Amino acid sequence: MPKKISLQELEQVTRVIRQYPDGIGIDALVRLAGMDVPRRTLQRRLATLVEQQRIQITGEGRATRYRLPTHLIGTPMSVQSTRATYDVTAVENYVTTSPEGEAVKAYIRQPRQQRKPVSYQIGFLEQYRPNQTAYLPASLRAQLHSLGRSPAEHTPAGTFARDILNRLLIDLAWASSKLEGNTYSRLDTERLIEFGQAAEGKDALETQMILNHKSAIEYLVCTPEQAGLTPDTVIALHAFLSDGLMPDPLACGRLRIRPVEIGGSVYLPMAMPQRVEELFGIVLSMAAEIIDPFEQSFFLMVHLPYLQPFEDVNKRVSRLAANIPLIRHNLGPLSFIDVPQQAYVDALLGVYELNDVALLRDVFVWAYERSCQQYLAVQQQLQPPDTFRLRYRNELAGIVCAIVRSGSKISEPVIQACLPAGVAYEDRSRFIALVIAEFKTIHTGNAIRFGLRPLEFAAWQESMA
Repeated sequence: MPKKISLQELEQVTRVIRQYPDGIGIDALVRLAGMDVPRRTLQRRLATLVEQQRIQITGEGRATRYRLPTHLIGTPMSVQSTRATYDVTAVENYVTTSPEGEAVKAYIRQPRQQRKPVSYQIGFLEQYRPNQTAYLPASLRAQLHSLGRSPAEHTPAGTFARDILNRLLIDLAWASSKLEGNTYSRLDTERLIEFGQAAEGKDALETQMILNHKSAIEYLVCTPEQAGLTPDTVIALHAFLSDGLMPDPLACGRLRIRPVEIGGSVYLPMAMPQRVEELFGIVLSMAAEIIDPFEQSFFLMVHLPYLQPFEDVNKRVSRLAANIPLIRHNLGPLSFIDVPQQAYVDALLGVYELNDVALLRDVFVWAYERSCQQYLAVQQQLQPPDTFRLRYRNELAGIVCAIVRSGSKISEPVIQACLPAGVAYEDRSRFIALVIAEFKTIHTGNAIRFGLRPLEFAAWQESMA
C-alpha cells in the first residue's frame, strides 16, 4: 500500500512553488534546498497537489512547469492548505464560454480519477466531411471574416502578414510560448527577436523556444507559395519549433515512432507509428479540401493535437499551422495574445477526452477577436510596402547569403560581381543601394530571414571586425 503523503510534505512543495509565480520545472524543484527527495517521490507529491487543484501544470515535455492557480498567488499558506477544492470559475481569468463549452469545462474540471480513460477514436475524424460538416457555423464564419478582413485582401497571398511581420513575430512567438509555460515577458521577447539579446536569468530552453517560433513564423510568412496545407509544411514547422528541444534529436521534424501520453489527461493517443503516419496524411488531405479559411484553421487546431503526430511540440505546431489559411487569404493572423492558459488546456482536454469541440471553439473565437483588436491599430499605421524590395526579395536573400558565406566585405564592386541575373539592368543601381542598406540593419538575431544561421552570421561579422 502506498505511503500516505502528509500535509506537511505537500505544504513544503507548495511553499517552494509559490516563490515562482510563472512556474518552475521539476528539475529545479529537485535541486532546491529543502527538496532533497527522490524524483519519483516528488512526482507523487506534485500529482497529489494537481489532483487537489492546489497547483497547475503548464507546458508539456521538457517545458512542463508547476505553478499556483492565479487566485492563490499571494494567499497565505494556512489558507491554501484548507482549500483542497474550490470554485475556480468565480475568480480565474477565462474566455467567454457558451453553454456547450461550460458543459465541457465542468466535465474536465472533475478529478482525473473520475474521468473515463479513452483512446484515439477514428470515428471522430471519419464523421467529418469537408465543406459539409462545419465545426464553425456559417454565421460565426461570417463574423470572423468581417473581423479579419485586411487592406491587403486582393493582393498576393501572404502580403498582409509580411506587412505586419515585425509585430506578428513578437506577438505570436511570445503568446504561443507563454501557453507552454515560457516565462519570457513580451518586452524580453521583443529584445530577443529584434536585437538578439537573451533575457538574463532565463532558462536556455526558453530562449530557444522563442527563437524557434521566430524561425517557424518567418518560414510561413516569407514563403507562402511553399507553405501550404501539406504534410511537408507541417513537418517543417515541427523541425523549426522543436530544434534543440527534443530529448532525441532525431525526433525533430519526424513523425513519432513511439507511444506518447498526455500529462493530466485520461486520453491515450494512437500508438502504432504506421497508423499515425497514415492518419496524419488524411488529416492534412481533409484540411486542404476545406474551402473556408477559418474552418480550415479550426480543423487543424482540433485534429493535429488530437492525433499527436510528433513526440512533443504538437500544440505549438497546431497553433502555427492554424495560421496558414489566414496568411494565405490575407486575413488577420491568430496570435493567441492574452489567451488564458487554463482555458486553452481545458479546451484541448475536451477534444481529447470527449471529442467535443465546443470549448475549443469558444477559445478560438475569443482569441481571434482579441488578435484582431491588436492588429486594428497596426493596420491603421501601415505604410505602403516597399514594392521594389518585395519584387527582389529572393535575389536580395541570395546575394546576402553569397556575400556572407564567401567571407567578403561589403562594397559596391563585390555586390556587382555577384549581382543576380534576375535584377533588371535599369534597377541595378537601386538594388545595390538596397543590399548596402540591408547590411546596415542585419544582425545575428534577424539573419535567419535570409537563410543564415545565427552562428554562421556571427562568424562572418567577427571576421569583418
